[in-house]
Amino acid sequence: MSILLFFVLFVAAYLIGAICTAVWLGKAYYGIDIRQHGSGNSGATNTFRVLGKKPGVIVMLIDIFKGWAAASLANFLILFNAIEADQLITFKLILGGLAVLGHIFPVYERFKGGKGVATLLGMMLAVQPEVALVCIVIFMVVLFTSKYVSLGSMIAALAFPVLLLLPRFNPENPVLIVFGFVLFAVVVLTHRKNINRLLQGEESKTTIKLGRKR
Repeated sequence: MSILLFFVLFVAAYLIGAICTAVWLGKAYYGIDIRQHGSGNSGATNTFRVLGKKPGVIVMLIDIFKGWAAASLANFLILFNAIEADQLITFKLILGGLAVLGHIFPVYERFKGGKGVATLLGMMLAVQPEVALVCIVIFMVVLFTSKYVSLGSMIAALAFPVLLLLPRFNPENPVLIVFGFVLFAVVVLTHRKNINRLLQGEESKTTIKLGRKR
């Protein structure tokens, strides 16, 4: 029973993360494939740029919810006595991480997805909401001052494990810190092209449009 439960939850976490919010919303309501417009990315930022504010907010909130929901599946392991209480954080990280991978490599769309930042944020909110909120503030400050979403995303992702090293936030489970740095590495890998453009001064600054563009 326990092995089956683990298998079902792991697959469910990946499939939740693999929900291609931006792609499906673009095709269903706007008749376009978001990956063929703007930056070509199937995330919230490109949705803001191509379709406008309302679709962008919808995509962002759903992608955040995916990470939170997948990580929260770990509560079923406690409910069915499959793990001990002190293992809950570890399995929230595993399930949330699977959702992030699902977002980046979605089975529904030939494994071509987004960069996973919003889904990662949702996972962080499920695991360490206080630190996650600080990371959101950091992201907004970087975005406001630089206008670069990619830079804000990477700095906020790095801030998560770094903040956990501070006495104020230091968790009892050191796995959380290690996992945080691993996920930061994943964010950097998915932003390789953005890093090159930033270094060359060619990265596009973000302006969120209020209208929608077909």
